[in-house]
Amino acid sequence: MALYLEHFGLREPPFRITPHTDFFFDGADRGTTLEALLYAIQHEEGIVKVVGEVGSGKTLLCRVLIERLPPNVETIYLANPSFTRDEILYAVAEELKIEFSRERATIALRALQDRLIASYAEGRRTVILIDEAHAMPEETLEQVRLLSNLETSRHKLLQIVLFGQPELEEVLALPNLRQLKDRITHSFRMRPLSHEEAAHYLSFRMRAAGYRGPDVFAPGAVSRIARASGGLTRRINILADKALLAAFSEGAHAVAAREARAAIADSEFAPPWRARRPFAAYAAVGAAGLAFGLAAAWYFWSGGPAFRQAAPAPLVSAPTPTLSAAAAQILPGAAAPATPAAPAAMPAQPAAAPAPIPRASPTAGVSAVPPVQSPTQVLQREQLVRLAGYAAGRNPLLLARLEATRQRLETEPDTRYSLELYITENSDPARVERFLMRARDLVPLEEIFVLPLEVGGRYRIWALYGIYPDRTAAREGAQQLPPKYQQAFRPYPRSFAELRRAL
Repeated sequence: MALYLEHFGLREPPFRITPHTDFFFDGADRGTTLEALLYAIQHEEGIVKVVGEVGSGKTLLCRVLIERLPPNVETIYLANPSFTRDEILYAVAEELKIEFSRERATIALRALQDRLIASYAEGRRTVILIDEAHAMPEETLEQVRLLSNLETSRHKLLQIVLFGQPELEEVLALPNLRQLKDRITHSFRMRPLSHEEAAHYLSFRMRAAGYRGPDVFAPGAVSRIARASGGLTRRINILADKALLAAFSEGAHAVAAREARAAIADSEFAPPWRARRPFAAYAAVGAAGLAFGLAAAWYFWSGGPAFRQAAPAPLVSAPTPTLSAAAAQILPGAAAPATPAAPAAMPAQPAAAPAPIPRASPTAGVSAVPPVQSPTQVLQREQLVRLAGYAAGRNPLLLARLEATRQRLETEPDTRYSLELYITENSDPARVERFLMRARDLVPLEEIFVLPLEVGGRYRIWALYGIYPDRTAAREGAQQLPPKYQQAFRPYPRSFAELRRAL
C-alpha cells in the first residue's frame, strides 16, 4: 500500500502498473478503439489487430473489452506466445471444455467446429483474444488463420483479436503469412499520449483513486513526466508514483518539477547521464558537454567537411519541396521552442541521379502548402543537438528526409499540421531506409518526413506525411492516402507546435 494515500486523500494507489479496469483512460483514442472492438466482435468482422508499444495499455484494453462484452459472448484469453501449432488448438478446445483425443489435431478441430455451431445456434458468440501475438511462431499464426476459417455457409463461428507490439506488422508482412494478413478486417494502434493527453491522464488516475482537490501535478512536472515516459502509460505510472512519494516525503501536497526530476533520475529508463546523480556535482561537466554538443550539432547541420565526406549526397533537389500531406511518428514532449540560428541549406541532388517517374500525389485533393520562411530559427540549440545525435549512417534517402524535416521544423508555424503515420522504438537507420524505399513506390517521397526523438538515451522514430494548413485539411488529406497506408496506419493530425515540443 502506498505510503502517501492519506496524505493526498486517496482511497487506493492511483498509479499501479497492474491492469485495473476501474482506471481505464478513454482519452488518446482508447475509448474509440474499445467501441470499435466491441462493434467488430459483435458483428462478425473476422480478425482484428491491435498494435502498441510495450507499456502502451494493450493488456488493460483487453481486460476492459472482456468486461464490456455482452453475456452471450464467450471469451478465450490466450497470453502464451510460445504455443505450438497444435497447442493453441488444444488450448482453445480446453477453454470451451471440449473433450477430444489429442492423437490427431484434425479430430480436435472438428470437435471445436461442432461445439461452435451448437453455440451459434443458441445465440452465443465466441471470441479469442491473443496477447503477445508478435512473438508467436509462424506456424502457430497459420493455425490462427485456419481457426478463422471456421464458419457456416453464412456466418463466422469464431472472432479473433490479435494484440501485439509493432513487430506484429512486420511478422504479418512475411510472404508465407499473407493469407492471414488478408483476413484482418480492422487494425488499431495504441499510440503514445501527447503532452496534453498525459496531463489529462494524470488527473484522471488521481480522481479515479478518490482524490477530490485541485490538480496535484504542476505543468512543469507534467512536462517532464510526459517527455521522460515517451507517452507510454506504464512509464507515466511509474514516474507519477515516485513523484508522489517524493512530494509526500517533503510534506508537499503538489508535485512540482523538482519531484518529477527526482522520479526520472530514479527510474531505469532515465537518461544514463542523469540517473541517480545530484545536479550540483555535475553542473560543470554538464555545461562543458552542452558546449561540445552545440558545436557538434552546428558542424553537423551546416555540412562540415567530415560530414560531407562521410554521407552520400541526398537524393532530393536543391529547392525546398512543396508538400501536401504529412505523416509523423510522434512522441509526446514537453519543452516549448525557444531561440535558434539560421537554417542550413538543403543539399543538392547528385547529377547522376535518375529522373523520378511522374506519379500522382495521393493528396491531390488537398492544396499544397508552401513553407513559411522565417528569419529566425524556431528550434532551441538543445533540440538541434538531439536531432544531430541520431546516427543516420550512409543512407541517402534517410539523410535527405532528416534534413527536410529539420528545415520544416525551423520554418513552419505552430498552427500547421502533419499526419502521424506511426511511431517505433526500432530506430535502426537501415530499417528506416527500407521504409523510405518502399514509400517512394506509393507516395511522393518529398512528402515523407522522419523525426528522430531521443527518450531515455534511446531514439524513437516518428514517420510523418505532408503539410496541411489546419487540422480539418489534415483529416481530409488522411482520406486521400494510398489504401495500403490507410489500412496499415491510423493517420493522426499533429500540429507543428506538438512536433517541436516533442523535441
